[in-house]
Amino acid sequence: MADAATQRARNADFWARTAPGWVNQADRHDEIGRPLGAVAFDWLRPQPGERVLDVGCGCGGTTAELARAVAPLGSAIGLDLAAAMVATARERFTTPDGAEPRFVAGDIETLDAVPGAPFDAVYSRMTLMLLADPVAGLTTVRRSMRAGARLAATVFRDGRVNPWLSAAMLGAAAYLGPLPPLPIGDEPGPFAFADAARVTRLLTAAGYTDIGLHPYDVTLDAPDDPEAVTEWLIEISPASAAYRDAEPTAQGHARRGAARLLERFRTAGVGYQLPTGLWLITARSDRTSTQ
Repeated sequence: MADAATQRARNADFWARTAPGWVNQADRHDEIGRPLGAVAFDWLRPQPGERVLDVGCGCGGTTAELARAVAPLGSAIGLDLAAAMVATARERFTTPDGAEPRFVAGDIETLDAVPGAPFDAVYSRMTLMLLADPVAGLTTVRRSMRAGARLAATVFRDGRVNPWLSAAMLGAAAYLGPLPPLPIGDEPGPFAFADAARVTRLLTAAGYTDIGLHPYDVTLDAPDDPEAVTEWLIEISPASAAYRDAEPTAQGHARRGAARLLERFRTAGVGYQLPTGLWLITARSDRTSTQ
């Protein structure tokens, strides 16, 4: 397995190439993907006046939701590695009264602290398993929290309880150019946090207390539109860059290939129901912190 510095470089390159797909699918992902983070939002219960950090904010939809919850006197800051997504978030959520969320581009693993710290609460939807050095990233987050502040995050469990993830990519892969290598072992990827014991060790090493992991099964409901749904899933997958580089004919074959493998999740005239197995990760910063 590559060292953390090599993995960070790979991550930066991967997200630079993948970000345009997420930008293209931002509205659709906000709508369909909301259940991916709803349990963390509900546990966190951000309150008016609080200062909240969104780790891995993507194109900003989750940060905007947090900002609405803590308005009018609170604040929400979204942080993401992909500068293109942060730029899109700023464009999508600018309001004339200046009450919009703030967005920062940066690598959580290498920052001393996040601008705007200290935070009362931290939220993260489907990001922590993508860190090259999770202890470094989680430590930065903890340093950016007030004493006793709370953390709520979601990550995927294992591939067995998230079968549509591999189906979409495998269905498209045969018609596209070379794809990034699949992660192995504990390398950053969708299932890097599948092992609950490992997640607990990482959080403990980063200095958290009151650590909890809770399994949740949710369903993503997508419309009965195979073209749109398969393009969404391909563009937010590791196949995203290869898909955009492909000729239109190959793109069409990729969508149809993904649709064939996703057909078992579709009810004609109703839509897609994508079963999704999550961990809800909860923790607190050390109550004796000097922040």
